[in-house]
Amino acid sequence: QVSSIRGISGATILGDGSILLILDVSLLIRTSAQMEADAVPLQERVISKEDKRVLAMVVDDSITVRRVTQRLLERYGMRVSTAKDGVDALALLQEHVPDIMLLDIEMPRMDGYELAQNMRNDERFKSIPIIMITSRTGEKHRKRAMDIGVNRYLGKPYQETELLTNIQELVSNFHPQNVRWE
Repeated sequence: QVSSIRGISGATILGDGSILLILDVSLLIRTSAQMEADAVPLQERVISKEDKRVLAMVVDDSITVRRVTQRLLERYGMRVSTAKDGVDALALLQEHVPDIMLLDIEMPRMDGYELAQNMRNDERFKSIPIIMITSRTGEKHRKRAMDIGVNRYLGKPYQETELLTNIQELVSNFHPQNVRWE
């Protein structure tokens, strides 16, 4: 009965008849660390509407990929918002429409294909350029992404210069009024 509860491996009966839960400590530690890493302070989520620099949204379930990509883009003068999956990204899109979206395929709750499909079917978001960055480099996955309307498709690990070149080209083509690099 308790094996379906996250962090509990099972239970045992002690010699005195009492029940003792068996915890999966490593899972609890990993879950706690992930929750702390995903808890973004409010001031980091606030994006100024007066700031006209390029706003990129990075959507990836890996905290490491989100942070590394965020730091890279910020080094090149961009503002960055991050989301851990498609559901979070859709919520953020209600607050701020980015100039470009960097999107992974494999994520919980809503994957990259579903998010891209939602964006292409919504008038408010259909013009946002999407760069899909994924470990799925096969032609089948690339074709599916391009059929949905993804603008560029890069494999992981990506080359920084290739990513930056693609961002600059797409933002210049789709949102020339917003191109401000520092």
